[in-house]
Amino acid sequence: MIIRSLSTESFRNLKISTVDLLPGINILQGDNAQGKTNFLEAVYFCALGRPLRAEQTRELIPISDTGVTGAHARAVFGDMSPFTIDAAITPQKGKYVKSIAIDRIPIKNTRELFGRVPIISFAPEDLRLIKSGPAERRKFLDIEICQLSPVYYQELRAYYRALRQRNHLLKLTQKDKKQADSLAIWDTQLIEHGLRIKKTRAQFITQLNQQAADIHAHITQNKETLTLEYKPNITDPFQFATALDRHQKRDILLGSTSTGIHRDDVIFHVRGLSARSFGSQGQTRTAVLSVKLAEIRLITERLGTSPILLLDDVFSELDAARQHFLLEQVKDVQTLLTCTGVDDVLKKVPQECAILSVINGNIVV
Repeated sequence: MIIRSLSTESFRNLKISTVDLLPGINILQGDNAQGKTNFLEAVYFCALGRPLRAEQTRELIPISDTGVTGAHARAVFGDMSPFTIDAAITPQKGKYVKSIAIDRIPIKNTRELFGRVPIISFAPEDLRLIKSGPAERRKFLDIEICQLSPVYYQELRAYYRALRQRNHLLKLTQKDKKQADSLAIWDTQLIEHGLRIKKTRAQFITQLNQQAADIHAHITQNKETLTLEYKPNITDPFQFATALDRHQKRDILLGSTSTGIHRDDVIFHVRGLSARSFGSQGQTRTAVLSVKLAEIRLITERLGTSPILLLDDVFSELDAARQHFLLEQVKDVQTLLTCTGVDDVLKKVPQECAILSVINGNIVV
């Protein structure tokens, strides 16, 4: 999979432009706060219909006093059979509405994008994958699995819809105890969808673990081992149902469901120890790098096409040896790489590349 070109109109600070990209490595260089990450954000938004770094889609709309009220990006993807994805955000009746079209035909749901444009991003913020809380690792799981399985996305939507309804009912039950009689309806849905999600997550971690362990051993010259362990909050229907029933009083008191796949976690072990608790900064970087490269392998194997790779200022976090290893591993993958100093990067790039300068939102070839 490649992106042929990207066009932007009022997307964050990016000026109106159309930029053609090479199938290999494309370097976006420039000072900080010029728009390099915003360019990657636009690519990611077209590919998956969600922000890359922004917390909410409305943050993609530029802050200006020129009357601009929306954001729009258009990307042409594909090698042999190119197709266009338009992604836009517009305010409507006090809300920000996202609209996406493939070859000018609007799609009804973001799930129609999953698997169409596989994409992997790697930035310094991704080090939080190990050091932050379980929510960050669940987010990582869900985004990657959704690209491999649109059905998984449907299961997630159904599960979290039931979870919101159950939590709402728990709050109502605080004032009216009779409302508790309806909890069983949502318990059944949580169990049904939750167990399917748990099974898919377990399979994904097993496959990712095999690839990541191999890559990690290569990077460390077999001096360290990396193991990913899936820690599900629930295991089977009986255990899930029993836990929901046992914790019902506490859940009512808190107004929140304390049992389910929304409490899952993934543990990274380096040399048999928790990388979150005992891993050094260097070990954390190497583990995350191994996982990102493992994602590329897994997507390529499962979908039969390599993903687009976004590297956002990642060289600042890797030493020379790991920089070289990363570039060698992705030489056959279209890569969009941001940096502040292009000369040092060019010394390490093993192939011809395109250099794009980003200056105050303008892309200069």
